[in-house]
Amino acid sequence: MPASNSFSFSMLAPKYWLSWLLVGCAWIIARMPLSWVLALGRGFGHLAFYAANSRRRIAEVNIKLCFPELTDTQRARMVKDNLLHTGMGLAEATIPWMNPQRDLRPHMTLTGLEHLQAAQSAGQGVLLLGGHYTCIDITCQPLGDQDMDVMYRQNKNLVWEWLQVRGRQRFFGEVVERGDVRKTLRLLKSGRTLWYAPDQDYGRKHSVFAPFFNIPTATIRATSRFANANNSKVLMVSVYRDNHRAHWSLDFSPVLEHFPSGDDLTDARHINELLEQEIRKHPEQYLWVHRRFKTRPDDTPSVY
Repeated sequence: MPASNSFSFSMLAPKYWLSWLLVGCAWIIARMPLSWVLALGRGFGHLAFYAANSRRRIAEVNIKLCFPELTDTQRARMVKDNLLHTGMGLAEATIPWMNPQRDLRPHMTLTGLEHLQAAQSAGQGVLLLGGHYTCIDITCQPLGDQDMDVMYRQNKNLVWEWLQVRGRQRFFGEVVERGDVRKTLRLLKSGRTLWYAPDQDYGRKHSVFAPFFNIPTATIRATSRFANANNSKVLMVSVYRDNHRAHWSLDFSPVLEHFPSGDDLTDARHINELLEQEIRKHPEQYLWVHRRFKTRPDDTPSVY
């Protein structure tokens, strides 16, 4: 289904009243000083640590699988820190979505931007690969400044769907639902830059199993195929939050060499290795609360 920011009266049904109440709260949060926003986000994280048992459990499983070298105490600390950063991510996302005119550029540092600009100048389309870091949405403004499109996952809640599409359309040329392959290829062939995160579980049908933190992980094959369709350039962008200074850093990698290689597994392994390298720099800031290892090879039991 194409992304749409159109309002419909069906969004006013009673089942969405709580969602609208949260939207109103988000409008208020988006106008607070950044230090308040992050402090409130930490409060959300504390609440989630003690109340959101299922999400905390997912983070515990993921962190135990990916960091077996840590002691129980160290892993417990990382789990709590991760919930705090996840809460901060939720709070800060209100700013680009509910207060898009607010200028966050003084709080952003971009490094390696020359790599992106050189890739764009080739005119063959660019795949900018991100990851599900907890500060993913506050980067809308600096990324949107680079004239690009964005891929997203559709939400079943009509209010959240309206909110996220409307919010992202303020910054990006096109907001593309992840299943819209035809539109994705059309944008790349027209020379556009497309941000998307290949680090979610799309199921066995669309994936190969490549190591991610030494775990065979369902990794989408589409990255290689998108790049191959128009010889598009591929590079990575990572994001880090310094919550003590209310500052965010974006780092663009050089264009990946010999990509695609012609082998889906080799390419998936390469992307996972690069993503893992970035996550290990600030592991508490990755979105460990999602079930990254949901699909298992050979129908082995679920880790969750």
